[in-house]
Amino acid sequence: MAMLASMFAVFILQIVFRYLLNLPIGWTNEVSTILWVWLVLWGAAFVIREEEEIRFDLIYGAVKPKTRRVMMAIACLSTVLLYAVSFPATIDYVTFMKVEKAAYLKIRMNWVYSIYIVFVAAVLVRYLWLSWQALRGKTAEDIDPTKAASGV
Repeated sequence: MAMLASMFAVFILQIVFRYLLNLPIGWTNEVSTILWVWLVLWGAAFVIREEEEIRFDLIYGAVKPKTRRVMMAIACLSTVLLYAVSFPATIDYVTFMKVEKAAYLKIRMNWVYSIYIVFVAAVLVRYLWLSWQALRGKTAEDIDPTKAASGV
């Protein structure tokens, strides 16, 4: 919530300086962009629950629970495999970005994109746990596609 409030405040500041004072400032754009990247990746890693994820689940919701567990295990293990294979390259790229700096704020880009490493690690842990749960025969409640909600 603090990141979203900060991003909104910086956005309003940018509008005031650009359109009311006729003094465009560039650092506000960088702060907004950095906060947006961190907000999305932090939220996806630690805030959003599994049932709030957006997915196309008509087939998943229509099959029997045992088939649903198999589908969940396959999807989770595929996700883990893909992220695990890409993880070393991700770390290499983020650490390489120390040579780049933000134009106005002069923040090293490896600090800006370090949240992606945290995101990948969180996804790996989450989907390992979900695949373990699916393989043990535990899944979320039975899904009724006719009673899907917007998460509220």
